[in-house]
Amino acid sequence: MSTVGGFVPLPISYSSSVIHYIYARAHEGSKKAAKQLWPVGRTLFLANLPPDATERELSLFLKPHGTIERVCFSEDAQEKDTVEESDDSESDEEVDMETEGVVAEGEDTQPKKRRRLNKTKPPQPPQVIPLPTKPLRTLRHTGQTAHVVFLDSSSLERALVPPTKPRPWPTSDEPSGLAHYLTLYDSLRPPLDAVRAYADSAMELYEFELAKTKQKSKYRKGEAIVDEDGFTLVTRGGAYGQTVGGGVAVASKKFQRSGETSNRNRKKKESKEKTEFYAFQKAEKQRSDLMKLKQNWEETKAKVEKLKASRRFKPY
Repeated sequence: MSTVGGFVPLPISYSSSVIHYIYARAHEGSKKAAKQLWPVGRTLFLANLPPDATERELSLFLKPHGTIERVCFSEDAQEKDTVEESDDSESDEEVDMETEGVVAEGEDTQPKKRRRLNKTKPPQPPQVIPLPTKPLRTLRHTGQTAHVVFLDSSSLERALVPPTKPRPWPTSDEPSGLAHYLTLYDSLRPPLDAVRAYADSAMELYEFELAKTKQKSKYRKGEAIVDEDGFTLVTRGGAYGQTVGGGVAVASKKFQRSGETSNRNRKKKESKEKTEFYAFQKAEKQRSDLMKLKQNWEETKAKVEKLKASRRFKPY
């Protein structure tokens, strides 16, 4: 059996009793395309790959046939997306080269004193300490496909020669089988010290970003806050209806009913004149208080006598 539906079967052995078949053929693409992701004559198309196969294992398996340029699974990248990413990266590199040239020219013309002033760098955001991870392989669906690009066409011809016996499947550092799930279980349950360090660093970054946004706030005190539709937002304010950070103020219910404000935070104004600072001031105050007390006593005594006179019994 040399070919099956145009594919060359490549038997691989996991053990003496387990044999898996990979089907390979030369990639057939459009020769008129200006940019080809999979060059015709050097690309090998593989089907029915193991679900846990990795790029390194495929490279090791096909390495005896020749030098491999790259390996790409069909799920990971599509032809259109990869071409767009390559175009974007080329344009970004051109823009970076232009900006570097402009910066270099500006630095040459800049005086030395100004260079020293520009050495102060803004505060850098804190780095988040990542959680410990372990190398894990990506599990894909059954019957996945991949493209392998060789460096020359002769390597592709050697890879399409039907083998006489199954070849062993290479192994890698990533665990497979039950060991994969055990490693995944351990990686999803990191130690508490690592979780604490990750949480603390994440909170530091959040506080840094929050302080940065507060510094760059476009609203100031007394200015109205306008939403995306252009309407002024109404916000709750203080006793007088004043708000911090802008917006239309809303007075408190107590102020709306009586117009009075609370005096909790007000300090009593002390009189500038000191009444009991000198000794004669104290004596005069005591004398005046005594005179007022006597005057009140006489007035009260007269009222009592008047009441008594009005209540006397007069038979005739």
